[in-house]
Amino acid sequence: MMSDLSTRAAFLHDLAPKAGDLARSGFRARTAGTYTLKGPQDFLTETDLAVETFIRAEIGAAFPSDGILGEEGGGDLAAHLWVIDPVDGTANFARGVPHFCVSISFCLQGAPVLGAIFHPITGEFWFAQIGQGAQKNGAAMRVTATLDPHSACVEMGWSRRYSIAGYLAAQGHILQGGANIRRGGSGALALAYVAEGRSDGYLEAAMQSWDCLAGMLMVREAGGSVLSFGGGGDDLATLGALHSPHPVRACTPALAALLDGALALAIGKDGAE
Repeated sequence: MMSDLSTRAAFLHDLAPKAGDLARSGFRARTAGTYTLKGPQDFLTETDLAVETFIRAEIGAAFPSDGILGEEGGGDLAAHLWVIDPVDGTANFARGVPHFCVSISFCLQGAPVLGAIFHPITGEFWFAQIGQGAQKNGAAMRVTATLDPHSACVEMGWSRRYSIAGYLAAQGHILQGGANIRRGGSGALALAYVAEGRSDGYLEAAMQSWDCLAGMLMVREAGGSVLSFGGGGDDLATLGALHSPHPVRACTPALAALLDGALALAIGKDGAE
């Protein structure tokens, strides 16, 4: 399987920038305000569909027996599975904010072993392979060495699946602990930023697998602390977890306790709507 993984890694290195080029073209050609809503605050554009269609076609031609799970087209779970978000940060994209990315992971039995995140506007390319570390544009990256929350900056995503009261309580816990909070609107980029050291941590009460698996692998490979997606123990995720949203927390190790406390408040028994 290691030779097969190397083949897929080379393929993914080539695929992600191509998908990013298509997303960038769509961003530049878009008409302001042209999007639909899949649900409250859940945006969809023509570019989401076009990029996912392209990625699916490329994977299907190269690895026809592999499964594909995508944000727009769904898919069935498989032992060898590509998990794709064609445009993470669609709300930003739709409103002309150049903060979005293409995120693709390859999973074995649900656990990500390859991850790629490409920023179409800046050309930044984050990549990770299990056991091989994480890189940005080919250079190794590590999470920060931050020890004191009073010098930390974390990002916190928002999910409508839990109450506003829980979200605000979680924010209060982080702020009282001394850390600063930002929100950029792309969970995948937020995780890449943690792996690179631009942020010290990221948490969100409920994320879909296509939003986070690539970034979670990067953070772990960059020396960070990452919760298993769906409670899979030592594995970053398990196959059965990938069809439903789960809490995500990834950070430099010294901030794990603070962010776990915040996450518990966000998803507390009284937090769900």
